[in-house]
Amino acid sequence: MDSHPPTSATADTPSEADLEWCHQAVQGVSRTFAITIDLLDAPMADAICVGYLLCRVADTIEDAGHIPPAEQTRLLYQYDAVLDPTDSTTIDEFREDVDEWIPDDDGDDADWSVVAHAPRIVATFDTCSPSVRNAVRPPVRELVGGMAMFVERHADEGGLRIGTRAELEEYCYYVAGTVGELITNLVCRDADSAQANRLRETSESFALLLQLVNVTKDVYVDYHDENNVYLPETWLEDADVPQDDLCDPEHSDDVAAVVERTADHAHSFTDDAQTYLESMPRERGNRLVAWTIPYLLAVGTLREVRKRPEDALRRAGIKVSREEVHALISSLAGGVERDALGDLRRTISERPFHLS
Repeated sequence: MDSHPPTSATADTPSEADLEWCHQAVQGVSRTFAITIDLLDAPMADAICVGYLLCRVADTIEDAGHIPPAEQTRLLYQYDAVLDPTDSTTIDEFREDVDEWIPDDDGDDADWSVVAHAPRIVATFDTCSPSVRNAVRPPVRELVGGMAMFVERHADEGGLRIGTRAELEEYCYYVAGTVGELITNLVCRDADSAQANRLRETSESFALLLQLVNVTKDVYVDYHDENNVYLPETWLEDADVPQDDLCDPEHSDDVAAVVERTADHAHSFTDDAQTYLESMPRERGNRLVAWTIPYLLAVGTLREVRKRPEDALRRAGIKVSREEVHALISSLAGGVERDALGDLRRTISERPFHLS
């Protein structure tokens, strides 16, 4: 395995080459975050990009079904130590230890390419301003520690098996709520106290909405590709479905009902998520539209779940069409006002945006 390309940043600002690489990397691993970052301006776009990639390193390890749980846990705790400024563990030590688990074709796998280039990402982060590092590091470390805890908790199953609604929300907090805190820490630098309080009170709802939508739409892929079941065991038991049999055709109608139940739970966070957006300051390159797009896409996905919840049990999953995504971006790319969010949400909850 080739070593990571050396970073060329030497000052207190990331180099253009390193940032360009980071932005290209995001394009490969997350369509939603790529859209968001493309709609932000510098310096917010750069801070969100690098912060997200730090999270993605841990996320890829947590999702890796070919790594034994004990080794996943060890690597995650090692990565957390790398991010601890008081710890002597280096990113190169982590990179060396994770090397044996990186697929030989990592150049064709965007997620593992991010892991392979973790030293470059960390080096780029280290050249960000102190205010960015202070905003990003604590929630990223909480995410990494939470992922390690969940892998350790479910080690005997060989994959995650969420038990209750409370555990589902706990998991969603660690993998997404922490990212919401990261975003909020960055944008709160320009918020007054009342605005900052509203943002902090509602950021978790914004993140849980997006993560619960992911749980709802990708049941088949989560189970077959990652051996993870996020639909709570108690909800499946209510439908007389064993958790490990959720993708059996004989249970499709009952599991579809649990998918709808999960979507209803996700929908319960839409009001506070909208309040979060309405409270956002637009400074340092932050743009409301960048966060409005993923919010509206989540609302649109819930609309599609109501139409055909059984599609969550197919590899294609449930998603809004490319036509709707493109129409939404094209229409809103110039910006969006806070008082338009409610109307946009109602429109997309009823029909595809490009057909409105």
